Amino acid sequence: MTISPLSALKVVEFTHMVMGPTTGMVLADLGADVVKVEPAPKGDSTRALTGSGTGFYASFQRNRRSLCVDMKAPEGLALVKKLVAQSDVLIENFRPGAMEKLGLGYAALSAENPRLIYCSCKGFLNGPYQHRTALDEVVQMMGGLAYMTGPEGQPLRAGASVIDIMGGLSAAIAILSVVTERAQTGRGRYVEAALFETVALLMAQHMAQTAITGTAPPPMSKRTPAWPVYDVFDTSDGGQVFVGVVTDTAWPAFCEAFGLTELAADPSLATKQQRVAQRARTIPVIAEALRHYTKPALMEKCEALGLPYAPIGKPADLFDDPHLTANGGLVPLTLPDGRSVKLPALPITLDGERPGLRHDLAPPGAQNDELCAELGYSPLEIGRLRDAGVIV
Repeated sequence: MTISPLSALKVVEFTHMVMGPTTGMVLADLGADVVKVEPAPKGDSTRALTGSGTGFYASFQRNRRSLCVDMKAPEGLALVKKLVAQSDVLIENFRPGAMEKLGLGYAALSAENPRLIYCSCKGFLNGPYQHRTALDEVVQMMGGLAYMTGPEGQPLRAGASVIDIMGGLSAAIAILSVVTERAQTGRGRYVEAALFETVALLMAQHMAQTAITGTAPPPMSKRTPAWPVYDVFDTSDGGQVFVGVVTDTAWPAFCEAFGLTELAADPSLATKQQRVAQRARTIPVIAEALRHYTKPALMEKCEALGLPYAPIGKPADLFDDPHLTANGGLVPLTLPDGRSVKLPALPITLDGERPGLRHDLAPPGAQNDELCAELGYSPLEIGRLRDAGVIV
């Protein structure tokens, strides 16, 4: 059975890159009929990205229908307006003013369709920065995430598009809140989500720490650990495993399992706070004891003890991760070159079921004919639009 709690929701999406497509993907994965409007003839430019952007399109564009249309042509714009008039939600993440120039701004569209929920995914919410160009990395640098991630004096962006993705999730939350409200009021709203405000939320814990202690926290590479053992350890076969020993009850069992009887018997290490204070003495001893184990053997012992632990993995390891494979956590997709790939599903279940695939990655305009027909165009009219280059 396909999970489709949003099957009654019709969404039209004008997005590119990551933030806006993430918003659409959430709604689409949960069953909404999401139509991705792409510029004719080649479609969303995100499809052609290379380098670190190579995976953007494949990662966030599943479960859509594609309408590839020239909106600069009057017939193309009229087609799109018909689509919007029949939609519940519009998502866009283009530069400020771009949609208004096309006659597709909130004021114009909501006047014709008061039930429309119009979502703009932006760099900044209203304020002094609102007209700046923003990217994930820009706001990571501005908001302190890069500072907290890199070594001291060497700000470093996080290793994924975390702000784009979290910003897209926030936009989806805002949309769904208005879907609920609209059931009572009959009216939509204009909602916004933004990258800079997203990174600010992620920095809240560090801001609160600063306010409480009076001292700004250093980068995570220089952080003062809050736990006695919360470290990455080398293994005898060249691997690495993160191990945490964070409670007073786990400490004696950990010491017994790894032959650390002297540490267990030391009264100056009896409490968590004492062990945190003496990490400079204990961690080298622990590291030497754990270094005698292979990576699999160390993980097996940590599993038996019920300790938090993790192998140091790479993204490619997730393709064959036994947990993701077993619980439907990877969605099968077909890449444009015909190869198959499995990419992560939404990190949720509904009645134990993971959201899956309803529409594979679509070539530009793959559903042009069916969408035009749904909007009332005859086969002859569709042919004329295609001949004129309005659709592909």
